[in-house]
Amino acid sequence: MSSSPVDSLWRLEGVPLRALMVRIWKSVIADRLFGHAAELGFYFLFSLFPTLFCAGSLLGLAAQSAHAIYIRLLDYLALVIPTSALATVLNTFNQTAAAASSGKVTFGLIAALWSASVGISAIQDTLNVVYKIHDSRSYFVARIYAIGLTLLLTIVVTLGLASMLGGDVAAKLAHLRLPNPYLAEVADISARVAGRLVAMVMLLLSFAMIYYWAPDWQKRRWRWFTPGGVFGIVGWLAASIGLRVYLHFFRNYAVTYGSLGAVIILLTWFYLTGLMLLLGAEINSEIEAAATAARLSRTERAESTGA
Repeated sequence: MSSSPVDSLWRLEGVPLRALMVRIWKSVIADRLFGHAAELGFYFLFSLFPTLFCAGSLLGLAAQSAHAIYIRLLDYLALVIPTSALATVLNTFNQTAAAASSGKVTFGLIAALWSASVGISAIQDTLNVVYKIHDSRSYFVARIYAIGLTLLLTIVVTLGLASMLGGDVAAKLAHLRLPNPYLAEVADISARVAGRLVAMVMLLLSFAMIYYWAPDWQKRRWRWFTPGGVFGIVGWLAASIGLRVYLHFFRNYAVTYGSLGAVIILLTWFYLTGLMLLLGAEINSEIEAAATAARLSRTERAESTGA
């Protein structure tokens, strides 16, 4: 990885697309991305329930309506998470929220937040491998970064879910307040589309934040919109929908795994999530490396010609 990042990852600097794809695939194999995605899947599952404990403990101090609203927000995850796996998540969230009390918002909450950051800590390690970066941070400094990124991602994801909920609420209000049915229908569609667009922006922001904060960059450069981020998001959505379609037509997983079926499905979804996140980072890394090499090669040729 070059210490002088290119201005835009969308500029390939004349690198042929086929050569770039071959380079990316070789790096995927060399960096053991499929194995690292399995590691991320496990750590995501491990950090899920401490995260729910944190949310449940905080909501235990708030009004009961806050818990009900957050349940409605989590329902929107059904767009990407298989139903049986989401049911397990919601049941666990309800149990942790019901058991939450003010006494837990002390050492227990801090310990849960520390455990919840395990998933981000695993992302730090794997992205350092992808970007060929030696992590110079100490264990505690890296974990502080992970905790901060965990909190930021929780806020961003919540805002994304809230935007979809707000769009649906606005759509219902349009039918109640607008007497003209055609105007109400236009307002309905506009509100729902706007809510989904904001959610997509929050998803793009999540990928950008991870790629910016997780690796131990020597020189950080914020990039909102990258080829790897777009591939990761599109691939994640396609993989999530594909998993839902597969489970809809092939329901024999309950026979194979029994009561563990929902956990296996959730772990599979986490694996796909980690894989798409890493593939996006690998694409960005190889584009930057190839573009930098091409730029240096042209500079050397120009200098030799001038000489």
